[in-house]
Amino acid sequence: MEFKVNSKVLEKLLSHIIPAVPNRTPMPILENFLFEINGGVLHVSATDLEIALVSSIDISADEDIKMVIPARLLYDVIRSLGDTQINFETEKNSKLRLSTDNGVYNISFSSPEDFPTIPSVPKEKSIKISGNNLKKAIDQTSFAMSKEDMRPAMTGTLLEFSDEGLRFVATDGHRLVKYINKELQTKEEEQYIIPERAISVLSKLLDEKEVKIYFSKTNISFHIGELEFISRLIGEKYPAYNSVIPLENENEMKIKTAEILSTIKRMNLFSTSSSKQVKFSIDSNKLEVAAEDIDHGSNAKENIECTYSGDPMVIGFNTNYVHDILSHIDNEEIIFKLHSPTKACIIEPVKTNENEELMLLLMPVRLNN
Repeated sequence: MEFKVNSKVLEKLLSHIIPAVPNRTPMPILENFLFEINGGVLHVSATDLEIALVSSIDISADEDIKMVIPARLLYDVIRSLGDTQINFETEKNSKLRLSTDNGVYNISFSSPEDFPTIPSVPKEKSIKISGNNLKKAIDQTSFAMSKEDMRPAMTGTLLEFSDEGLRFVATDGHRLVKYINKELQTKEEEQYIIPERAISVLSKLLDEKEVKIYFSKTNISFHIGELEFISRLIGEKYPAYNSVIPLENENEMKIKTAEILSTIKRMNLFSTSSSKQVKFSIDSNKLEVAAEDIDHGSNAKENIECTYSGDPMVIGFNTNYVHDILSHIDNEEIIFKLHSPTKACIIEPVKTNENEELMLLLMPVRLNN
């Protein structure tokens, strides 16, 4: 078998597939690319059994073949060659010979029989969304996914179809984020939970290209141009997140996002490493933010102008969680909706696009007296 391909074309294809190759695995077969040439098309696949990536390019080949090739070795060789024409040729001793004008490189290949079958997701259920919109939804919610395996559903991001729009939800029990794309409304209510690893890889693959998403009970497939990204779904029921969203947060504080975020970054330097507490003392036109590191005998406080409607309140939060939430709001002003020092706080941007909605929830912490 013999075929030719430009190194830059192949490098681009392999760069999209390599994220599915595991760094460490008890199954050495997963450390390979699956190359399949069929009817003048080269299909390249990789999987770690949780996610899979598949893409293809047209080539001119003299026969069809399937083989597995060490992924990182091949990728590193192709990347190092610069812009050149590569001739691929299989030899009898299971060697793949790569030759250019300046060199020859021999890589062992093996039979594909032990390579896992890439899941096939039926095309019956599907939606279309722009890559930029999908990336925005993922980036604004995924930071709140849980790192604890005790509740597997919360270690992923929820996609929930509804007549309100497509909801993206993530929570770790301390904070919750709900983002709604109102353009994608459906009559049927359905839930799909995408694992954290898949969310992380998918976010890096997205650009302005339209994305077609296909669903089954066990897998989800994203088609981005010539690239297909497949992930298993978390087969658990997502917690009833709406039950923790308070309905009576009548005290509202409006404040500039950049100012409070800057203050929180400084308070983080002064909050005790074990508790990471920050104290908000809120009055009609002033927010006092304070932190104390008891272990090192240091403390700090700052005052920020705000607009507040409600009785004066003192409430504590985890500094890291406040920072995460504020850094994921792309708006000049935000509103804190509060009820009491022991009830969940809702944080929302003052303005959003007409086709979207963003709500962030943060649980308070008990302050050290």
